[in-house]
Amino acid sequence: MRTSASGKRAINLSLSNDVLEAAKHLGINISQVCDNHLGEVVRREQERKWREDHADFIAAYNATIKDEGLPLDEWRSF
Repeated sequence: MRTSASGKRAINLSLSNDVLEAAKHLGINISQVCDNHLGEVVRREQERKWREDHADFIAAYNATIKDEGLPLDEWRSF
């Protein structure tokens, strides 16, 4: 597989015939749609993994805030 100057790489992808034909008929840029959607799926999975990896810290921080309040809260003017 070769990478182009734009940072994109050609890959093999299997799609349903009916969906592919309908997308072509509608003039949908299949590569762009796949790239955009995969990017969103990757972003959501990275966020989920980050929350999972840091769940203990988040729980401890939330417990501290519950017990002690927000840092510098006594000086807040709003």
